Amino acid sequence: MDDEPLSDWAERRDAKVGRLRAVPVAPGNGPRGVHVNPDAPRIIERWTGYSWEFYGFAVSLDEAKRLLYPGVAGGLEPSGVLAPKLLGSGKGRHRKPRFPQ
Repeated sequence: MDDEPLSDWAERRDAKVGRLRAVPVAPGNGPRGVHVNPDAPRIIERWTGYSWEFYGFAVSLDEAKRLLYPGVAGGLEPSGVLAPKLLGSGKGRHRKPRFPQ
């Protein structure tokens, strides 16, 4: 078994510190998808390296997006996050030629 050094693991963990997420305030079994109720208020949480802590409050999904993605016009997610990955070139058994030869 290949174990990574503890310093590498700690470096990866520390890189995620400060990450924010929006959790809908709704009764039920816990956090749900952001799309479920876009008008519901959101709690903004910050990752400390060990747990999620309260960081702020947003009235709706649109306001939460503006807080989570401040550099993006319109408050939408960065295009790289939701952009679909296109198939790469190559010949695999699962791929069919585009044009009959």
